[in-house]
Amino acid sequence: MIIAIANQKGGVGKTTTAVNLATALAAAGKSVLVVDSDPQGNASTGLGLDRKARDPSLYELLIGDAAPADAVRATAIPGLSVIPAAASLSGAEVELVAAERRSHRLADALAALPVADFTLIDCPPSLGLLTVNALVAADAVLVPLQSEFFALEGLSQLLGTIERVKTGLNRRLELLGIVLTMVDRRNRLSDQVCDDVRAVMGAKVFSTQVPRNVRLSEAPSHGLPALIYDNRCAGSEAYVALARELLGRINARLAVAV
Repeated sequence: MIIAIANQKGGVGKTTTAVNLATALAAAGKSVLVVDSDPQGNASTGLGLDRKARDPSLYELLIGDAAPADAVRATAIPGLSVIPAAASLSGAEVELVAAERRSHRLADALAALPVADFTLIDCPPSLGLLTVNALVAADAVLVPLQSEFFALEGLSQLLGTIERVKTGLNRRLELLGIVLTMVDRRNRLSDQVCDDVRAVMGAKVFSTQVPRNVRLSEAPSHGLPALIYDNRCAGSEAYVALARELLGRINARLAVAV
């Protein structure tokens, strides 16, 4: 299953979710590929990939200068690999404007790779061509949503983009769910925001909430997912629970389909 982790707002936990959810799924015995589609390359860093070891990267893959298999790197985590991002990826949106199948470049590349149980695409904080490529390639979208006052602002725009991509470019695309991040139970506003999001989005909101946790913030500076850096911290436990809930949702959906 290919899942785009998207939200046009920055600082909501997209990369933290991509890295740690991927690690939790790999720990559950799944084969996982992370596609770092953000020019900042933070998911690549968080998975321990040195910036000098990122050539070829997703940029070369999208513009056709590298074969898909050459862009995949193994990580220190069994079952988990990554297609890294480098700063050059910031130029891809301009270079792809006139390219053939510009919205399908990532989908075409992933189709040429061995199928992983899960492919998680860490999207940039925008709704540009890189995010559109992710949505065209994906089966579903996971939206990290920070529990702050403006949490719902912009969500309707993202949902509208998902619907337009589904209508015009990718009929199988669906909203897998929304995960509330940076939740602070000591803050009454945080509780109110969580309640408001659930009132609007209902069952699309995952029961698991990711707390505001300093260990989640520290881990990337060590080139490690939080689940490896400190598997007993509240943030790590939340992502293990999220992986379990995600697998449960997918299995339930497959049972209904059968």
